[in-house]
Amino acid sequence: MAKPLLLVEDNPHDLELTLHALTKHRLGNEVVVARDGEAALDFLFARGSFADRAPGNPSLIMLDLKLPKIDGIEVLKVIRGTPELAQIPVVMFTASRMEADVASAYAGGVNSYVVKPLDFQELIRVVADLGCYWTVHNEPPQGSARVPQLK
Repeated sequence: MAKPLLLVEDNPHDLELTLHALTKHRLGNEVVVARDGEAALDFLFARGSFADRAPGNPSLIMLDLKLPKIDGIEVLKVIRGTPELAQIPVVMFTASRMEADVASAYAGGVNSYVVKPLDFQELIRVVADLGCYWTVHNEPPQGSARVPQLK
C-alpha cells in the first residue's frame, strides 16, 4: 500500500486545483489535507483529529509557505528537528517568489522550492511531475516509516 502524501494548503482555490491535478494523474497515494501548520503537525505526530490515523510517515509533504496558526518555515523546522520526520521529502509549494522566502526555505532544509504556476494547465503538469517524482521515482531511506512520539 502506498504511503500518503501530506498536502498543507490553506487557499481553497489552490487546494482544489492541486487535488484535481493529483487525481487526474492517478497517483496511488492517498492525499491527506491539512489547512494550517498546526493541523500538519497534528498529522505528523498522530495527535488531535489525526490521533487514530494509520501508522507511518507520508511519502511527501507539499507545504505552503504562508499558513495560518504556524507558518510553513516553522513547520519545516519542526520536521527537520525531529529525527523520525527529518528524512521525509518536503517540497515548499507556494506562490511566493521572494528571494528571502526561497533562501529561508532552503536554510530550513526544504528538498525543493516550487512556485505555483498561474496557468491551470501548467499547474496540473507541475503537480503531476512533483507527485510522480517524489512518490514513485524517489528512493527514501529505510526506517523512515515510524510515527514520532511526543516528547
